[in-house]
Amino acid sequence: MNKITPFLWFNNEAEDAANFYLSIFPDGKKLDELRVTEAGPGPAGSLLTITIELLGQPMVFMNSGPGHPHTDAFSFFVCCKTQEEIDNYWAKLTEGGTEVQCGWLKDKFGVSWQIAPENIMEHVKHPDGMRAMMKMVKFDIATLEAAAES
Repeated sequence: MNKITPFLWFNNEAEDAANFYLSIFPDGKKLDELRVTEAGPGPAGSLLTITIELLGQPMVFMNSGPGHPHTDAFSFFVCCKTQEEIDNYWAKLTEGGTEVQCGWLKDKFGVSWQIAPENIMEHVKHPDGMRAMMKMVKFDIATLEAAAES
């Protein structure tokens, strides 16, 4: 495991979330899971944690019960090479979720994601690039490039 690995708490949807993300990201894989024993906590056999890897990044999800909702203060940032890649991730991750602004979305589990061109920071260093980004919900690479070059 990496020295730093995202660890997210879910009410009781850790396995559903892991399966959802594994269906979206190419080469995603399940690395491990921990099931509850008779020692608890929770019913024996139920999932406590599941560890997956998405785009080379391991992450652990835990069923923790209510009281710890996801927040916009934490998001996954996905760097995309093409508009097709942005469109694909956007369509799949917003299914049952909500579009936000500036490349941000919240998926059906309440987890925040940023789906962005890999060179977004270069585009927004230019004032017109920043203005263009601020008007967008899902990123449009051609519009960002044109604005940053003006």
